[in-house]
Amino acid sequence: MEETDDPVIPDERGAVVAVEATAICGSDLHFFDGDLDFGFAIPVGHEFIGRVTSVGSAVERFKVGDRVLVASVTGCGHCDGCATADPVCCVGGPQVFGAGSLPGGQATAVAVHAADFQLLAIPEPMSDEAALLLTDNLPTGWAGAQRADIPPGGTVVVLGLGAVGLCAVRSALALGAGRVLVADPVEGRRARAVAFGEASGNPAGTVEALQGDTVEAVLAATGGRGADSVIDAVALDVTLDQALACVRPGGTVSVIGVHDLAPYPLPVLMALFRSVTLRLTTAPVHRTWPELVPLVLSGQLATDGIFTHEFALADAAEAYALVAGRSAGCVKVLLRP
Repeated sequence: MEETDDPVIPDERGAVVAVEATAICGSDLHFFDGDLDFGFAIPVGHEFIGRVTSVGSAVERFKVGDRVLVASVTGCGHCDGCATADPVCCVGGPQVFGAGSLPGGQATAVAVHAADFQLLAIPEPMSDEAALLLTDNLPTGWAGAQRADIPPGGTVVVLGLGAVGLCAVRSALALGAGRVLVADPVEGRRARAVAFGEASGNPAGTVEALQGDTVEAVLAATGGRGADSVIDAVALDVTLDQALACVRPGGTVSVIGVHDLAPYPLPVLMALFRSVTLRLTTAPVHRTWPELVPLVLSGQLATDGIFTHEFALADAAEAYALVAGRSAGCVKVLLRP
């Protein structure tokens, strides 16, 4: 932890948000582990909520004192791409808080540009945990499941059961999956996912933990056919290999994990002959809010059981070490300034 200058409004369309809660995402570990390095230091973190403390003269939807959540990915907010509510399509290029040059939310305050586009008022009685998940993890899991082309009653494989993977499990069930097969090297995380399925209230869908070799287990569970859809919430070379090998011919692999900077040797010929659809997705966070907020508030899409620990922001080093252990007991950590 370091002391820095307080952030200021970036321009007349921006705002400053005092952070009330922030979270460590699995993709933050790429910086912690050294897989990604931009060569300079900025506050990390792209998941944060807080209260508006100042606004620019052109901000129309928010005022000082409003309690808001902030989308992890940001664009300019006024181009043709941002008009689709997907900043990844921003004509000027998207940015992610806490990555590249945009200071992030694991801090006491953050400057937010394009505030009218970037912020969402936190509705009552939404919990801090649910609001934090809506900044990134839940939209990512939801978009990953949507883009997996899950047929009604279909079989879905979810690889990796961190916070995003668990959100993908719940999203797949909510979107009509009949069977969700889950894989993770940590047995306790597999058990947590199965428990999520049992508590989902969806009698039409089940969650089953895979044991042993993932590809062999999926083929055995599907009579050799493979899964209709595979959601890779890890995106290591090994999980990408598994995803492409255990999807059925004509099926879809939806990648929402963050790969490292090394090239991946994509088995194009195998995917071609099996007519596999491959999608890689940075979540259109803003676009998911109209769907997800009502589902969360109504309880149709649960957000409990994903945050497992809370630390003071001053103890972030200890919190990162805990998350980096990737244990069964620690899935996601909330930090409070």
